[in-house]
Amino acid sequence: MSNGRIIVITDIHGEFEKFQSLLNKIAPAPEDEFIFLGDYIDRGKNPKGVIDKIIEISKTHKCTCLMGSHEYAYLHARMGEEYYKFLFWSYGGVETAECYGGFDEIYKTHGEFFDSLLPYYFKDKYLFIHAGIRPNIPFEEQNEKDFYYIRGDFINHPHHLPQKIIFGHTDFKEVQIQPDKICLDTGCGKYPNAHLTGMIISPDGKESFVES
Repeated sequence: MSNGRIIVITDIHGEFEKFQSLLNKIAPAPEDEFIFLGDYIDRGKNPKGVIDKIIEISKTHKCTCLMGSHEYAYLHARMGEEYYKFLFWSYGGVETAECYGGFDEIYKTHGEFFDSLLPYYFKDKYLFIHAGIRPNIPFEEQNEKDFYYIRGDFINHPHHLPQKIIFGHTDFKEVQIQPDKICLDTGCGKYPNAHLTGMIISPDGKESFVES
């Protein structure tokens, strides 16, 4: 484990104020490491502010940012794929485009950030990923779309990897803890009163959770 804490946050969905509230409660120290599991945009009113804040954090802390389903949909919508255009505009893209001042302005402002997003991240005894993996399929044979979109088939079955998987994407009222996986998505951006939840892994391996 690292000398600092590992701070894991997912599915912020443009809710800048909840994001800032969570950061204030966590009170990051210089040695802490951040891992973001995707879905920075859509639904909430200030996705640009969320990404600006993450870029700011990355200048002072080790910061790993993963691709979420909403970023994946946006990038493929930008390439002209009709299915992903539908997903983007139907699930919060209107708010994102309004925040940036237009669809094309999203990439003009934060294209470098979007292009840098990773599909997954292995660290210590964990696999960090946005949505999950397909159970009983070797990791090297996984379909990348499952990393961003899979739900029940992953959540309801053991995955048999040696790592514990930390993920988001599927929202619950509270953190879902299973022996082989933990879901951190508690509905931020989807429900007005939902909290943004962060996970803290201490240097001794203890896992704890903080709400915005």
